[in-house]
Amino acid sequence: MAIFRYPSGDGQNGKVSYNTGIISGIVALAISEIEGVALLPGKRKGIRLYFEKDGVFADVSVVVNYGFNIPELAFRIQQAIKHNVESMTKYHVAKVDVHIQGVQFLNEESEVAPQPNE
Repeated sequence: MAIFRYPSGDGQNGKVSYNTGIISGIVALAISEIEGVALLPGKRKGIRLYFEKDGVFADVSVVVNYGFNIPELAFRIQQAIKHNVESMTKYHVAKVDVHIQGVQFLNEESEVAPQPNE
């Protein structure tokens, strides 16, 4: 569990505790908003977070769709994660490493095709 302590303006001290799953959810949400990218399937979903003095370090592993510019997608993923985590929490994102684990080729058969007349 990650804990962030900050003094309140009225002189009372308090703490806000974020479960690591909350931050992982914010990271997953940021990635899901980007077209052409999908998280790795499974329980762990390809997200690893490290909480250090300098801030949050995120390692994400994704699969990209064929035809998208990979360096541009990786940059957009980094920016989206940084923006979402910093705007929804009081954490500073120090580093986001994006690992492209593969390229997904969409099947033409999976698209809806008109049925031939019988």
